[in-house]
Amino acid sequence: MMKKILFILSLLAVFSCKKAPSTLTKITAKTIAIDSTLTSSEEINETIAPYKEKMLAEIEKKLTYAPKDLVRTDGEMQSSLGNLLADLCYQVSNPIFKEKTTKNIDFAMFNYGGIRAGIPEGDVKNKHAFQLMPFENKLVIAELSGDKVNELVQYFMSNQKAHPLSKNIQLTVTGNDYKLLINNKPFDNNKTYFVLTSDYLQGGGDKMNFFKDPVQVFNLDYKVRDAIITYFKNNNPLVSTIDNRVIIK
Repeated sequence: MMKKILFILSLLAVFSCKKAPSTLTKITAKTIAIDSTLTSSEEINETIAPYKEKMLAEIEKKLTYAPKDLVRTDGEMQSSLGNLLADLCYQVSNPIFKEKTTKNIDFAMFNYGGIRAGIPEGDVKNKHAFQLMPFENKLVIAELSGDKVNELVQYFMSNQKAHPLSKNIQLTVTGNDYKLLINNKPFDNNKTYFVLTSDYLQGGGDKMNFFKDPVQVFNLDYKVRDAIITYFKNNNPLVSTIDNRVIIK
């Protein structure tokens, strides 16, 4: 009898403690200004201090040396900095691509607007790589048909900006016509070409729609900024010039 009473009491305790479903009845919001009126926390400052010092030391680490300023505005339809960006990405990426596919990248193209800062004369540090490429864009290779390569050239000519092209290209523009050599061979509209770019542009960023819907895409899983840092570490001094990859007549 006592066991039965205890069992019933236990059941009553369980059901009496069961919570009723919660119902959202009101939402309130408050704006908290983040400005000079907020005081810092000494405890938090002490906690993050070691990490802050390590980060500052890393960002100020010297990678190479630039004998002169490298900018995106020192040429007509090409630039010293744009040439450097396209060439270094090609140089870092091609061995990876060849190991995976046994093929070579034909050329590289990026966008003028993606170059966010110049490289000043003097010591080139990690921070300059981050300023040059603050985005998390990754390197990809799009296999483009001859028609899409033609669209690429038409975009380049009509856009009138120094979009970075690698030195595998020699593009001669005469009015609305062009002559194109790729790796010293005349452009063949019946071929496909492996073109290195960023995942952002391959998705049609900056209206580069010719990169969309390629024959196939190869993702190197390698960030553009990481390629920049790798190249900077292995090339001293850092040199780039205007050359004959784009000739305007």
